[in-house]
Amino acid sequence: MRRRDLLALLPLLWGGVAESKMPLKVGAALPDPPFELMTNDGPAGFDITLMQHVAAKLGREWQLVPYRGADFNGIFAGLNDGSYDCIASGTTITPAREKWADFCPHYAVSGQSLVVDVTRHPQVRSIDDLNGLVIGVQKGNTSEPVAEKLVAEHRASRVRVYAYDEIETALDDLSTGGSDAFMKLAPVTAWFVRDRPKLKVVQTGITRELLGICVRKGNTALAKAIGKAQVALVADGTIPALIKKWLGASASTAG
Repeated sequence: MRRRDLLALLPLLWGGVAESKMPLKVGAALPDPPFELMTNDGPAGFDITLMQHVAAKLGREWQLVPYRGADFNGIFAGLNDGSYDCIASGTTITPAREKWADFCPHYAVSGQSLVVDVTRHPQVRSIDDLNGLVIGVQKGNTSEPVAEKLVAEHRASRVRVYAYDEIETALDDLSTGGSDAFMKLAPVTAWFVRDRPKLKVVQTGITRELLGICVRKGNTALAKAIGKAQVALVADGTIPALIKKWLGASASTAG
C-alpha cells in the first residue's frame, strides 16, 4: 500500500478503535424491579447486572441511559437516534418489536401474572374470574393486548392504562377501587407484593414470553457480539445465577 493511501486510511482505523472503546450505552425503563431499579448505592437489578457483565465481555464500559417515556414502546426510538446502543429492560420479543429493532437470542422465559387485593376480591383467582372487573396495565406493556383481548371476549369490563412510570399508582388503585386487577410479568408483580400484604399474585403463566436484549435494526456486529457474550455467560453459570437471584421461580432459561 502506498504511503499516502495508508495515511488516508489511518483516521478510519483510529475511528473504529475509538468507537469500539466507547461505553456501551444501555437503554432501560425505570423503575421496573427486579429487572432495573434505583437503590441508595445506584442502579441494580437483573438487567443492570447482566449488561455490566456483557459490557465487560465486550471490553467496554457500561453506561445506563434511563428511558423516561410514558409508553414503553417509545423506548425503541432511542436506538435510531443514538441515545443508546441497545435496550435491556425486561423486554419481551414480539413480532411488532422485531420490526423496530434486532433482538439477540432470548436470555429468559417468563409470562404475565395477575394481582388483586384479596380483601376486595377474594373470589378472583385467575383471568376467568374477571367478568365485570377493570384490569390495569402499563402503556406499551405486553400485558395490554392480553387485557384488551379479555375485554373483547366479554371476560372483563374494561382496561385502565397507566403510564409506564405509574406502576405504584396502579397497585395502590387495587385497594382504593381505581381498578380491580393488575397484569404484568410475574417477576415484577412478585417483587411489588412483598411489602403489600393485601395484594396477592393469584395467577402466573398467563402467557409465555421470551425476554431479550435488542439493538438498532441492521447493527449486526453488535447483536452478534452481545449474543456471543450471552453464550459465554450461560456457559459459566452467570446468567442462570442472575435469574435465580433476581427473577426467582417466575422465570427460567428454558428455550
